Amino acid sequence: MGRGTFRIYLGAAPGVGKTYAMLSEGHRRIERGADVVVAFVEHHHRPRTEVMLHGLEQVPRRELEYRGSTFTEMDVDAVLARRPAVALVDELAHTNVPGSRNAKRWQDVEELLRAGIDVVTTVNIQHLESLGDVVETITGVRQRETVPDEVVRRADQIELVDMSPQALRRRMAHGNIYKPDKVDAALSNYFRPGNLTALRELALLWVADRVDEYLQEYRGEHNIRSTWQARERIIVGLTGGPEGRQLIRRAARLAEKGSGGEVLAVYIAASDGLTSASPKELAVQRTLVEDLGGTFHHVIGDDIPQALLEFARGVNATQIVLGVSRRRSWQYVFGPGVSATVARESGPDLDVHIVTHDAAAKGRGLPVARGARLGRSRIIWGWLAGIAGPVLLTVLLRLGLPDLGLANDMLLFLTFTVAAALLGGRLPALASAAFGSLLLNYYFTPPLHLWTIADPKNIVAIAVFFAVAVSVASVVDLAARRTHQAARLRAESEILSFLAGSVLRGENSLDALLERLRETFAMDSVALLERESEVEPWTIAAGTGPSQVSRPEDADVDMPIGENMALALTGRVLPAEDRRVLGAFAAQAAVVLDRQRLVDQAAEAERLSEGNRIRTALLAAVSHDLRTPLAGIKASVTSLRSDDVEWSEDDRADLLEGIEEGADRLSALIDNLLDMSRLQTGTVTPLIRETDLDEVVPKALAGVPEDSVQLDIPETLPMVAVDRGLLERAVANIVENAVKYSPDRRPVLVSASVLGDRLELRVIDQGPGVPDGEKARIFEPFQRYGDAPAGTGVGLGLAVARGFTEAVGGTLTAEDTPGGGLTMVLTLPIAKTGPRPAPELPKAALT
Repeated sequence: MGRGTFRIYLGAAPGVGKTYAMLSEGHRRIERGADVVVAFVEHHHRPRTEVMLHGLEQVPRRELEYRGSTFTEMDVDAVLARRPAVALVDELAHTNVPGSRNAKRWQDVEELLRAGIDVVTTVNIQHLESLGDVVETITGVRQRETVPDEVVRRADQIELVDMSPQALRRRMAHGNIYKPDKVDAALSNYFRPGNLTALRELALLWVADRVDEYLQEYRGEHNIRSTWQARERIIVGLTGGPEGRQLIRRAARLAEKGSGGEVLAVYIAASDGLTSASPKELAVQRTLVEDLGGTFHHVIGDDIPQALLEFARGVNATQIVLGVSRRRSWQYVFGPGVSATVARESGPDLDVHIVTHDAAAKGRGLPVARGARLGRSRIIWGWLAGIAGPVLLTVLLRLGLPDLGLANDMLLFLTFTVAAALLGGRLPALASAAFGSLLLNYYFTPPLHLWTIADPKNIVAIAVFFAVAVSVASVVDLAARRTHQAARLRAESEILSFLAGSVLRGENSLDALLERLRETFAMDSVALLERESEVEPWTIAAGTGPSQVSRPEDADVDMPIGENMALALTGRVLPAEDRRVLGAFAAQAAVVLDRQRLVDQAAEAERLSEGNRIRTALLAAVSHDLRTPLAGIKASVTSLRSDDVEWSEDDRADLLEGIEEGADRLSALIDNLLDMSRLQTGTVTPLIRETDLDEVVPKALAGVPEDSVQLDIPETLPMVAVDRGLLERAVANIVENAVKYSPDRRPVLVSASVLGDRLELRVIDQGPGVPDGEKARIFEPFQRYGDAPAGTGVGLGLAVARGFTEAVGGTLTAEDTPGGGLTMVLTLPIAKTGPRPAPELPKAALT
C-alpha cells in the first residue's frame, strides 16, 4: 500500500480563505469522480464557508468528555474505516483534547497518509514551530499550537493562500471572519496593517524557500547542472540555559534562507564531566532541534571556545550562532567570555551571529561546580599561594609591620594554607602547612632564628596550626572528589540515556554512532573491527576519522565485543573509569551493525522476490501472449496447406498477411523479452556517439501507421550523445504505446526542444491518460494499465524504454497532457560539439 499524497493550503493570516480554498478543492475533485469526505472542518459560523460544505460527505466527529465539558474531535478510526480516496482535514496544528488517539492533529494526518489516503489540509504561517518567537514579537501573541516545519515541508504540494492587508481588514469589517462584537478589538490588535504585512512577508519568504527546494529537485531529476551557493551548515552553541530554544529557532530560520541548509546544535561539557547545564532543558532543546530537522551533538572539551571552533571546522560549518553571555558585568574581569572569544578567533571562514535574549547579563541559573581535576594553571597558583605566600608574609611581618603577636601571625599563615587548598588541592595545602610551621618556628617563636621552642604553649599553638591546615586541605580535597564523582555519574547517565533513546527510535546509522563516540571522547579515529574466527585477520566493518587502525593491538584504546569483534580508538589513552561508557557504545555499535545487515538481507530477499515475480510473469507471458501469435501462424499455415479447400488469391493473400502480422508480433515480443533480460542482468553496454535526432526518430516510427504520428523536430537542434540503436528502440516503444492508446483520427505528436544542457523529446497523446498514483507503476515490467486489449503485449515496452534511456544517460518520465492524455518526456544529454549550424539554402531560394 502506497503512501497518500499530502496537500497543504498555507494561510498568510487567519481569515484569508484557506478553509474555503480547501473545500473548493474538494468540490473540484468530486467533479472529477474522486471519493472525497470531510474528516474535520471548523467553519467558525462563517456563512460562505458553511455553504461550501453542501454536497460534501462529512464523517461524524468523536465526542470526548474533559473536565466536565464535551468536545468534538476528528474520528480517525471512522475515517480509516470509511477509507475515502481524499480526506479534508482543517487546522493541521490543532492540539487534540486529552484522551484522543494522538496528541496533535498532524499526527492524525500522518496515520491517514500511511493508510494510503490523500489528505488536503490547512495551516497558518504563524503556527510553524520555527517562527513562534518571531510571530510573538510581531503580534504580541504567543502561539500555543504549533506544527514542526518538517511535517509541512514533507507535503507533496503547498499552496499559499494570500490576501493584501487592506482587503483582509475589509473582509473583517464586513463581518465575514469574526462576529460584529469582536471586529473592533481584532482590527486594533492582531489585524493591524503592520502585523498583517509582516505575517504576509514571512509566508512569502517561507514558500519561496520551498519553491527553491522543488526547483532543485527538478534540476536533479533532469540532471541539469548549474552554479549554486555552498550548502549552509549552521552550528548552534548551547549552554543548557533557557536561551537555547531561541538560538535553535534563529538558526533554523537562517538555514531556511538557503535551500538545503543544515542545523547542528552542540553542547560542550568539560572533560571531567562537570557542568552547570540542566539535563531537562538539554532534553527539551534536543527534541526541538530534531523537530526542526537538525541534529544534536554532545562534545567534551576543557576549552569551550576552542572545542566549538574545532567542531565547526571539522564539519565544514559556515556559520555559528551564539547567545549573549549570561554573566554579570563584574564577571568579565575573569575573561572576555565564550561569545567574544569565538568571534575573535573564528577567522574569515566562519560567520558568528551573537543573538540577544531575555537571560542576557542576568547571571547563570545554576552555580558552576568546582572540579577536582584542576587545570595546570590552578595547580601552579596553588603552589605559589602555599609556598611564595608565606615567604612574602614573613618578609612583611619582619620588616614592615609591628609585632602582631604569635596568634595573629598564625592566622595570617593559615589564610595562605586555605588559599592553597582552594586553588591547588591537597598537596599544595600540606606543603604550605609544613612550610608555614617551619617559618613560624624560626622567625616568630622564641628563641628566634633557632629551630627550638622555649615555651611549651607555643609548641601546642604550632601543632594546632598544622592540624587545622591539614584538616582544611583534606576536607576541600574530599569535597572536590565527591563533586567530581557525582557530576561524572550524571554525564555518564546522559550518554547512556542517549544510547537507550537511539535504540527506542530505531536509529540504524552506524557511521553516526561512531562519529558521536569519537566526539564524546575527543578521539582522532574510531574503527569497528571484526573477524570470522580467531585465526582470521581483522577487517574494518565501519569507522570514522583519519588513520583508522586495522588491529586492536595498534589502537590507543581497544574494547572487545565478544570474541570476534572490537572497537579500536586512536588519539589518547582513556582512563579506566571511561571504559564503562565505552562498553555501552561498543554494545550499541554491535547491535546497529547486526541491524544494518538484517536490513541488507531483507533488501536482498526483496530483490530475489522481485526476480521470482518477473520470472513468474515471464512464464505467464510465454504461455499466453507468445502462444497467441503462434496459434495464428499455425492456423494460417495449416489452412494454406490444406487440400480440402480451394483458396482464392485474395484468401491466400489474407492468410499470408496474417502469418506476417503474427510473426511481426512474435518478433517484437521476443525482442522486448530479450531486452528486459539484458537490463535485468546488467549486460547492456551502450556505444555513445554524436547523433542527430532526425536520424533516429523516423526509423523508430517504422512500426506504426504513417498518419498516426505528427513530427515537430527542428533541423537546427544540437546533436545528442547516445547509443543510436538503444535510443531507436526506446523511442519506438514509447510511440507504439502512445499510438495504441490514442483515439482514432488524433495523431500522436512527437516534438523536440532544448532545455539547458539537455535535449527534451516529448511524445504527446490525447488518450485516457494515467492518474498521478499510477505514473510510476507503468514503467515496471509486465504492467499494462487500464483496459489494454488482451494480446497487445506483455507490458514490457515502457520498462525497456526507460531502461535503455537511462543506459544512455537520459531520463524518461510521464506527465499529464493539457486537455487530457499522457505525455512521455525523454531527456537526452547534448553532445559537447555544440549546436548544429542552420542548413545553407541555395541562392535561388534566397532571391
